[in-house]
Amino acid sequence: MLLLRCPPLPLLLLLPLSSRPQKLPTRDEELFQMQIRDKAFFHDSSVIPDGAEISSYLFRDTPKRYFFVVEEDNTPLAVTVTPCDAPLEWKLSVQELPEETSGEGSGEPEPLEQQKQQITNEEGTELFSYKGNDVEYFVSSSSPSGLYQLDLLSTEKDTHFKVYATTTPESDQPYPELPYDPRIDVTSLGRTTVTLAWKPSPTASLLKQPIQYCIVINKEHNFKSLCAVEAKLSSDDAFMMAPKPGLDFSPFDFAHFGFPSDNNSGKERGFLKSSSSKFGRQTSSKPRVDLHKVCMGNKNIFTVSDLKPDTQYYFDMFAVNTNTNMSTAYIGTFARTKEEAKQKTIELKDGRVTDVFIKRKGAKFLRFAPVSSHQKVTFSVHSCLDAVQIQVRRDGKLVLSQNVEGVRQFQLRGKAKAKYLIRLKGSKKGASMLKVLATTRPNKQSFPSLPEDTRIKAFDKLRTCSSVTVAWLGTQERNKFCIYKREVDDNYNEEQKKREQNQCLGPDTRKKSEKVLCKYFHSQNIQKAVTTETIRGLQPGKSYLLDVYVIGHGGHSVKYQSKLVKTRKFC
Repeated sequence: MLLLRCPPLPLLLLLPLSSRPQKLPTRDEELFQMQIRDKAFFHDSSVIPDGAEISSYLFRDTPKRYFFVVEEDNTPLAVTVTPCDAPLEWKLSVQELPEETSGEGSGEPEPLEQQKQQITNEEGTELFSYKGNDVEYFVSSSSPSGLYQLDLLSTEKDTHFKVYATTTPESDQPYPELPYDPRIDVTSLGRTTVTLAWKPSPTASLLKQPIQYCIVINKEHNFKSLCAVEAKLSSDDAFMMAPKPGLDFSPFDFAHFGFPSDNNSGKERGFLKSSSSKFGRQTSSKPRVDLHKVCMGNKNIFTVSDLKPDTQYYFDMFAVNTNTNMSTAYIGTFARTKEEAKQKTIELKDGRVTDVFIKRKGAKFLRFAPVSSHQKVTFSVHSCLDAVQIQVRRDGKLVLSQNVEGVRQFQLRGKAKAKYLIRLKGSKKGASMLKVLATTRPNKQSFPSLPEDTRIKAFDKLRTCSSVTVAWLGTQERNKFCIYKREVDDNYNEEQKKREQNQCLGPDTRKKSEKVLCKYFHSQNIQKAVTTETIRGLQPGKSYLLDVYVIGHGGHSVKYQSKLVKTRKFC
């Protein structure tokens, strides 16, 4: 015989305690294949089936013993024990099979208790022992017949484990074979990405068995087995879907991994830029773990992206036989992502405007350290093009986070000897230009105040062949307004106008011939803060681009939204 090859269930359960002598059943392959598909067949049984992996559970300091029988001498034997979430102590021993009858010619069966004592009380010969959390093997090409005992103990905590035993190790081969070099190579390392490569399992390349590779990423340690990974993960965290061809998986969009989730780059190759529900059910009631696994089919190179800069990660790779669902671990590795490129910090002077240029999707850092104590600090930001994001930290604590379009002013409570770090993040659409002012003197305002609506309105009914009439809003603050005109082609469109909407370009960049007039204007009643102006001396049927600039007390100007107008052709 081999190991017990699954006879009918009642016989298995009574194996060590049978009340009458009997010859143990031989391996019936058809019966075995039928029974092994029934996962409950060997549940809580003390019998190890031949050629099938069993999963079980150990309570701390409570030993568990399993049996199997080898009927013939010189039988090959292989036993594999896989600890999951705690180290195990295990021992394999063998003793002679009990006699089949109790006496010469008596024909009477041995009493139950006597046979039980005969099987279980003898120590037997120890063949192998191990203590630890590695996947460990006992392999023998020629084992004696006898009753084999596998004793297991966990002294650290309650734990799961797996056991596999077979008397046909050469033909079974349920575990994928590792290549001659089972290491994982780090082929590329960046600030937020790590590219891994590994050699394929011979089980796939030579034996043509279906093998898929599963990678595990975490920030704590390497894992010895996939069983250990599954024990760490919650039961709801099933295998994640393999990425689409040509698109590597990005595990670290996972919000619980502590990575940014305020953008949509997870639609690309981000490692955590999507909610966990995209890859599995949400388990809000269970604690999140900094551990993720993903299976990517039979590819042998993989890029993990959207990692944190200057952070150490551990990577484990497992070859999984999809027919048997049994796995073998490659030698894990670890890598530390590169540090963030050190940004040059711009020093802000109290009350002085600073020009800032930011590349597309880029960022700039500014520092403001008032030389004297202050009750309040004011930050004025003028975004010349698209909206930008501003974050202000006072002594490392975030005190402001806003999107800025046009001119915005922020007033923060001061603190003695405080230092302020300002982070400006550019637009995704293109480069950004800004003017930034920081001051501890609240009355010193270099930027003019603006109304909420900075559009210029043209009155169509007042349009003539040589003039147009326009209006714009003002504020309660007395400011200087200058209006300029420029003739443009008839095919001048909104797209061209948009490209010229740099609000930071002042009147000094315009030709003198384009200037119409300048005037001061304000109104204490904000509802009446409206001014009109008629622009004369225009040509019939021509298009003109009109710009209004408001100039503050510090000399800095802000341009209103440009207005395209056209005079009448016939009057």
